[in-house]
Amino acid sequence: MVTYNLHGLRDDGAALERVIAAARADVICVQEVPRLPHRRLRWRRLIARHGLRTAGGHTRRGVAVLAGPRARVLHAESHVLKVFAGLEARALAVAVVEVEGARLAVGSFHLDLHEAARTCHAAEALELTEAVAARHDAEAVLGGDLNEHPCRPAWRLLAARLADCHAAAPRGDGLTFPAAKPRHRIDALFAARGLRVESCGGVEAASPDLTGASDHLPVLAELRVFP
Repeated sequence: MVTYNLHGLRDDGAALERVIAAARADVICVQEVPRLPHRRLRWRRLIARHGLRTAGGHTRRGVAVLAGPRARVLHAESHVLKVFAGLEARALAVAVVEVEGARLAVGSFHLDLHEAARTCHAAEALELTEAVAARHDAEAVLGGDLNEHPCRPAWRLLAARLADCHAAAPRGDGLTFPAAKPRHRIDALFAARGLRVESCGGVEAASPDLTGASDHLPVLAELRVFP
């Protein structure tokens, strides 16, 4: 499982392809999916070349869940989150996927720079994803760009109900932004307690590709369903 802010596909497309290939993920939560027509065409071609498909998305708001060849897509929906005057509208993309018998309800989100909006949207995303998980007998997973550090309210709210994957099984320092000289951990994956986090860290790709592909680094978690 990966979460990755793509920076609108404004960077090195070849490097991004190599990072996605190196991740070898069954499911990818993406943020800042490109919205301009010419970049949208590049995006569709890129994911097709890697055997990925959009399992669920709200592309007007830049969030989506991608499924790899091994993932069977069972359900998809999207939601516009509470609108705050003067702020960018935010959304949640949710897909229910099954991989090797494990059923997951995966949500992708991108929180705002405004703290009150972030906390509100984190709570909404959590409730919506958990509701989808309950309806489909799945385990909830949330991935996204939180635009805040682990000590802040939105992060703490999510970590109180779901496991912060990097905190549970860290691999590396977990820093994700800015990609060239990461100083902040603002991108994360959160998993339901019914999932075991085997490891969580960065994607093992060439450093020039990681810094060239986006202004964020991806987060990769290996998850297992508890027997």
